[in-house]
Amino acid sequence: MNSFGKLLSVQIFGESHGAYVGVIINGVTAGLPIAEDDLIPDLERRKANDIKGTTPRKETDKPIFIAGIFNGKATGFPITILFENNNVKTADYEQQRNIPRPGHADWVAHQKFGGHEDYRGGGHFSARLTTALVAAGAIAKKMIAPINIAAKVIAVAGEDDIEKGLQKAIDAKDSVGGIVECKVNNVPIGLGEPYFNSLESLLAHIIFAIPAVKGIEFGSGFNAAKMFGSIHNDAIENMQGKTTTNYAGGIVGGISNGNELIFRVAFKPTSSTPKEQKSLNWQTEQVETFSIKGRHDLCVALRAPVIIEAVTALVLADCMLLEQKIKRVI
Repeated sequence: MNSFGKLLSVQIFGESHGAYVGVIINGVTAGLPIAEDDLIPDLERRKANDIKGTTPRKETDKPIFIAGIFNGKATGFPITILFENNNVKTADYEQQRNIPRPGHADWVAHQKFGGHEDYRGGGHFSARLTTALVAAGAIAKKMIAPINIAAKVIAVAGEDDIEKGLQKAIDAKDSVGGIVECKVNNVPIGLGEPYFNSLESLLAHIIFAIPAVKGIEFGSGFNAAKMFGSIHNDAIENMQGKTTTNYAGGIVGGISNGNELIFRVAFKPTSSTPKEQKSLNWQTEQVETFSIKGRHDLCVALRAPVIIEAVTALVLADCMLLEQKIKRVI
């Protein structure tokens, strides 16, 4: 349920207000140098850090290496990393316990797990667990060098001007969605295993594990449906596979073609909005008006680029191990 990958696999665990969140990473090349400083830059990018529109909750996110690293290098055995949860305010969620947030997993989790789920801060459904993914992704990035992955927010609330989009949320005292674009360069030809493990399938699979993701498109995406084939087809220029255009987004037939890999991810508005809403009180079985208390992002897309980069690195590292482009360690 909480694991992903074949030769390079990750398993995440923990809850938003539990003692820890963490990750177990299997398949990292023995001898790969790994230090706290390798993870800190991306972990810092995932934090809110007083960015307008993000949660005021702050955690140190200092990685605690439990296993799999010795003398500063990967041993070839599973790596376990923990992150402490210290800055929690559980009372905010206890007061709201009987009224599930519309758009959040509160209701379905309660039904699926019979009321035994950890509801504090969203429990296991919280974006807090992406801390573990970012840590694993930082290690995967080292494994796939010189592949370069760069993601950024390109729209908020339908506005290309990010500040303007955020101001919409602030003025409305509501949450908004956004779009993150990811570009990957130096990707080797041949990654991806059609049909069911095509490169798009694997990326979409793990990206949809990120909370609040509602859509993904590669290359020209949905605009391809409006184009002529003679325009959309990317003409091959040389024996390295370089194409004159890149409407395919670097993937053809589910396999990387050596051109820039490009895709965009849509994030919905944060479910926890300060604006008044209605929902069912499952104790009284009556619909009630309520507003969300607690600390939440107005736009979750703002902190998503580094998470997108991390999960992309995990997929590419796993695919490269399958293609034997990275030394495999069992």
